[in-house]
Amino acid sequence: MTVSQDTIYAQASEQISDFQFDNRVAGVFSDMIRRSVPGYTQIINTIGDLADRFVIPNTQIYDLGCSLGAATLSIRRQIQGRQCRIIAVDNSESMVARCQENLNAYVSDTEVDLVCGDIRDIDIQNASLVVLNFTLQFLPPEDRETLIAKIYQGLNPGGILVLSEKIRFEDAPIQKLLEEQHLDFKRANGYSELEISQKRSALENVMKPDTLPLHQQRLTDQGFSHFSLWFQCFNFASMVAIK
Repeated sequence: MTVSQDTIYAQASEQISDFQFDNRVAGVFSDMIRRSVPGYTQIINTIGDLADRFVIPNTQIYDLGCSLGAATLSIRRQIQGRQCRIIAVDNSESMVARCQENLNAYVSDTEVDLVCGDIRDIDIQNASLVVLNFTLQFLPPEDRETLIAKIYQGLNPGGILVLSEKIRFEDAPIQKLLEEQHLDFKRANGYSELEISQKRSALENVMKPDTLPLHQQRLTDQGFSHFSLWFQCFNFASMVAIK
C-alpha cells in the first residue's frame, strides 16, 4: 500500500487550527508517525510479541485509539488459532475507513470488530490485552483515571495493559534536553522548522502529556501492582502493566 508523504504543515498559514484526525491526516498518518515518533516501529512489533506471550484462547483484545490499525495487525499476526476477538476503536471515521482497508489486505482467522466511537464508551470484558498506543494523551486529563479503572476491571487476572505516551518532565533542564532531541529527530526525518512550529501550535490545545510518575501513580491507584517502563526514546515511552 502506497504511503503518502506528510506535507500538511509545509505551507505557512496565518491561522493554525487545532489538530484533528481528519481525512487529510489519515491519508498521511503512516508517514507522519514514522517521522515524528522515535521507536514507533519497535513499539508496534513489541505489542505483537507481548500479545503472543499474554493473550490466551477465547479472550478479547482491545486496541483503543487504533488509528490505521498498526497495533491490531501486529497482534493479529501473533495470535493465530486462539479463537480470540480484537475490538479496535477509533473516533475518526477517516481513520476507521483506512484501518478497514488495511485489515482487509491480510488474511487472518482472528476476528476484528472495528468500531467508530468514543473509547470512553466501550465496555471492556474478558480482556487478556488492552492497548493504549499514544491515545490517552488526547483525552481530557479528568477522564484518564476513569478509563484506566475501566480497563483494570475488564482485564482478566494475568492480562496486560500496554500504554504508550509522549511524556513530559518536571525537571526543566531534562524537559528542554529531551524535547530538543525530539526536534532534532524530526529535522533529521525531513521536517522543516515551519512544519515543526505549525504542528506544535496545532497540537498545543489537543495533546496534554503527563509525567511518568503521574502515569505510574494512576496505574497504582486503579489496582495495578506490577508495571514498568519497557521503552523510552527521548520524550516518548511505553509501559506495560500486569493485572
